[in-house]
Amino acid sequence: MTSQPPVAPVPTPGSRTPSGPVAVLVGPMGAGKSTVGKALAKVLQVPFHDTDDAIVAAAGQPIPKIFATEGEPYFRDLEQRLVLAALRDQTGVVALGGGAPVRAATQAALQAYCEAGGTVVFLDVTPAAAAARVGKGRKRPMLSGQGAGRWAELAEQRRPAYLAVANLTLLTDGAGPAANAKRLAQLLREFRPRSSRGGA
Repeated sequence: MTSQPPVAPVPTPGSRTPSGPVAVLVGPMGAGKSTVGKALAKVLQVPFHDTDDAIVAAAGQPIPKIFATEGEPYFRDLEQRLVLAALRDQTGVVALGGGAPVRAATQAALQAYCEAGGTVVFLDVTPAAAAARVGKGRKRPMLSGQGAGRWAELAEQRRPAYLAVANLTLLTDGAGPAANAKRLAQLLREFRPRSSRGGA
């Protein structure tokens, strides 16, 4: 019998900060969501929250083991709960796992966050650049050691979801995390997302 995913704590009404996360990063494996996210949080002097790390902490085991022992549906259920909690709780930079935006409930939550004035950044990357960063992906369950071929397949499948939720895009090729973080920080300063919280 498959165990149920740990339930993420749900914030009480009114506990969410008015602004929510400064930015939410989505994109394929190898785009730099964690590395750029950490560097961006440092530049902006805000907290960094990685939902993959939150999953590991909640499950008490690494992600490859979660896939092996509990299966992908369990992982995705837990991921969805923790992403929704992060959108409510976090006030800094939030990085999501590559497959998180594919879930309909997560897409709806990200779109609602954007409509409320939030910024979802699609960190894009070309196959060549991603291959150099990810390799054969033996530590990434969704790649199953198949490397570039499987990466391209997943990236193509998930790209519509990234485009559906993001209101800002940054191609991360040709620059390291620090440089991309500086570029993104500048884009965030210049970018004013459409907001339902007032204003034009």
